[in-house]
Amino acid sequence: MAESMKGLKRTHRCTEVSNKNVNETVTVMGWVQKSRNKGGIIFVDLRDRSGVLQVIFEEDKCGSESFAKAEKLRSEFVVAITGEVVMRAGGINQNLATGDIEVIAKDIRILSESETPPFPIEENSKTKEELRLKYRTLDLRRPDLQRNLILRSKVVSSIRNFLAEEGFLEIETPILNKSTPEGARDYLVPSRVHPGSFYALPQSPQIFKQLLMAAGYDRYYQVAKCFRDEDLRADRQPEFTQIDMELSFVDIEDVLDVNERLLAKIFKEAIDVDVELPIQRMTWREAMDRFGSDKPDIRFGMELTNVTDVVKDCEFVVFKGAIDNGGSVRGINAKGQGSMPRKKIDALVDFAKGYGAKGLAYIAIAEDGTWKSSFAKFMKDEEMTALIEKMDGQPGDLLLFAADRDKIVFSVLGALRCELADQLGLVSKDDFKFLWVTEFPVFEWSDEEERFQAMHHPFTMPMEEDLELLDTDMGKARAKAYDIVLNGVELGGGSVRIHQDDIQEKMFKLLGISDEVAHDLFGFLLTAFKYGVPPHAGLAFGLDRIIMLMTGADSIRDVIAFPKVKDASCLMSEAPGTVDEKQLEELCLKVEIPAKEEAE
Repeated sequence: MAESMKGLKRTHRCTEVSNKNVNETVTVMGWVQKSRNKGGIIFVDLRDRSGVLQVIFEEDKCGSESFAKAEKLRSEFVVAITGEVVMRAGGINQNLATGDIEVIAKDIRILSESETPPFPIEENSKTKEELRLKYRTLDLRRPDLQRNLILRSKVVSSIRNFLAEEGFLEIETPILNKSTPEGARDYLVPSRVHPGSFYALPQSPQIFKQLLMAAGYDRYYQVAKCFRDEDLRADRQPEFTQIDMELSFVDIEDVLDVNERLLAKIFKEAIDVDVELPIQRMTWREAMDRFGSDKPDIRFGMELTNVTDVVKDCEFVVFKGAIDNGGSVRGINAKGQGSMPRKKIDALVDFAKGYGAKGLAYIAIAEDGTWKSSFAKFMKDEEMTALIEKMDGQPGDLLLFAADRDKIVFSVLGALRCELADQLGLVSKDDFKFLWVTEFPVFEWSDEEERFQAMHHPFTMPMEEDLELLDTDMGKARAKAYDIVLNGVELGGGSVRIHQDDIQEKMFKLLGISDEVAHDLFGFLLTAFKYGVPPHAGLAFGLDRIIMLMTGADSIRDVIAFPKVKDASCLMSEAPGTVDEKQLEELCLKVEIPAKEEAE
């Protein structure tokens, strides 16, 4: 039966007890990690969020009543123990922070008993994630997850301290907003008092932080909860946290400077990593040409090479067809992989197809300089020689080629170089390579919509020297936009915002947004801008992704207390769930679920 804490007070967390406390009486509380009865003496590993402390029960020192309680202990019982700190008799345990001491128990209270857990509470658990997420409270007791969340808290505190010193004000913005069609799908919330109307949960505080600049608050930040109804993956959740900021009377350099210093501070304080400043910069065009990605991993080479000019006159229909359709042929050189088995090369082809490729051409160069290729019979010897030379192909190399529209070629080879780097062990999680990607296009073409869309959002300022391109060749206009990338992961991004009426009106027009629609969607922002708005810019970066990279976790689920799984459900709370008819009636809603056969 559980006992009360009445009259008892904890003096130390487990690892706060040290050799400085030898001969002192302490009271510690926590969970039983392990209990071992050696006959007349019981060893208990007591665990709390700080770590593990060994406690010893001997009947002649703790009394028969306490010894009898200790005999009942099992994994995950919650106990309070009072005892004397002594130097460890059995030798130092180098694996524990408290490995040189132990506590000789005098008294114990069992505060809560536990059923047998469905899996062991241990680091680097091999238990299936689905089971761990169902019992997430137990999973969160694991020391590695606790360290992740403690680090997260430390990082947020560091961010708040830094931004306060830089003159930022922490201001909360609304969670219940108006839905807008730009970006990902909104999560909608029906209004009871406005039947048929809906709020949208924020995908970001974008409009409100711009309004705060118009309101004269100069520098704003927020640890903001955001929501997007989109398909999930390892670094994406339906609800996520971003560090959001906006600054007035600034340009690109000011935003990049404050964020570089912020990143340097939190990486040093949290994990003792020195971020080299200034952070390297690369234009979007260069990133795409060299790495096939706007979030390139620059920890390794294997850069893309454009071989279109070399093969433009060849008779290989795959290359020729891509070029004739306005595309390109590009390749990567996997150094030293010329002897890769055909089975593995076929697996790479299948991988490439997952990113839109129709196939993958290759040349494998043997150590003696001879080569074999999937397309040599369609090429002249001099064309093959020129191609290998262009790719800097050396004995032992594997050359891989994609041919299609540029968008697909970049997607395929950008992903392929990262896949090969993982397979070949070319990168380390302890190596942190930051990169600013700048000068993004203002617009990107949507094949589905058959029109240009804003690459970021319609409030992004074009570069001044490209303003005339808005009238002549809008697809080539560059934006005053920037992303911060770490090890191939986009941590965040931002831009200088439009504060001039004429440019904003032109942007809406180019995006096919009429004056009526613009004022319906963004009227309160446009109205505010009529009364004097300062030049302003901002950035937001994903807190979850930063902590994931800092800890070396494979998924942001390991750095979020209560995450969702791939179908956006919570295995622990079983959200989302149904609601009763009365609630639906109050909201003027009726639910009609299609029959399973129809849905399929």
